[in-house]
Amino acid sequence: MSRFWSPSIQSLVPYTPGEQPQVEGLIKLNTNENPYPPAPAVRDVLDQFDTSRLRLYPDPESALLKQSLAHTHGLNTNQVFIGNGSDEVLALTFMALLRQDKPLLLPETTYSFYNVYIDLYGIEARHIELTDDFRIDLSQYQQPNGGIIFANPNAPTGISVPLSEIRALLESNTDSVVVVDEAYVDFGAESATALIDQYPNLLVTQTFSKSRSLAGLRIGCAFGHADLIEALERVKNSFNSYPLDMLAQAVAVASLEDENYFRSRLDQVIATREWTNQQLQTLGFEVLPSHTNFVFASHPNVSGAELMAYLRENKILVRHFTKPRIENHLRITIGTDDEMQTLINYLQQHPKL
Repeated sequence: MSRFWSPSIQSLVPYTPGEQPQVEGLIKLNTNENPYPPAPAVRDVLDQFDTSRLRLYPDPESALLKQSLAHTHGLNTNQVFIGNGSDEVLALTFMALLRQDKPLLLPETTYSFYNVYIDLYGIEARHIELTDDFRIDLSQYQQPNGGIIFANPNAPTGISVPLSEIRALLESNTDSVVVVDEAYVDFGAESATALIDQYPNLLVTQTFSKSRSLAGLRIGCAFGHADLIEALERVKNSFNSYPLDMLAQAVAVASLEDENYFRSRLDQVIATREWTNQQLQTLGFEVLPSHTNFVFASHPNVSGAELMAYLRENKILVRHFTKPRIENHLRITIGTDDEMQTLINYLQQHPKL
């Protein structure tokens, strides 16, 4: 620990991302990447891009991408925010909207980056336990607060909250911001973007990393009332006026234009997820209902740590968490049909299953 560090950084515990392997031949089911390539138009953009333009700064407003996203979601461009991946969008959201005098409410078990932001910005927080079946109960959030944030579907559990319950929360919680993190919403959940025009305190964040297969380009966005978006823009322009490079902007627009390809790939992932779910249950796993591109599963006879190590020895990476209540679960990304068949084949060979 350096004596030159800022005092607040000395106790900061950063987010730990999933392993990015440096060796060939591993089946990578640990970071919820899409197993399929992005839309064909993305390759066209890259092939035809004029590299001489790279000497110039990109559009700081990502205007064309804002227009495309506004059209896709039936919003105005002043209701759209663009950032360098949804993690940056969330970081700016915590700074711009969630540092309040009352505590921030969030699930006890959820995306672990939230707690990093809470520590980084010195935010008082109150964590609400999930139900016995690992669901977010939004009726428990009807208490004094300086903001509410939750992932829908939740991570790492994969369970979604119905739109009707989000609406009920917004009806009762009118004096603070409600942030709904929809990183996985396209895989079967209901998006809260449909509620934005009705509730000025609702902010919805999304990403191009999962359903649009663009994790390598770091494209995130947020949707909300123009006043909320203006707050994000103020912080963004006080930190980094050019968060999205011109290649990423052009590729994101191209990906939004091919709706048929987008839907077909979603259908493939969902079908493989349901097959995987059935196969795991046949092997005795308890699998939580998922509206994401992963499943969250545990087995009564084998610990999560042992299963993760066994699969790693057989060149399959999955994610294991050590937090209470979920320490025996594995989060397994949905890969191709062949990759998931290989996973099941190795699990069938485990001596305790």
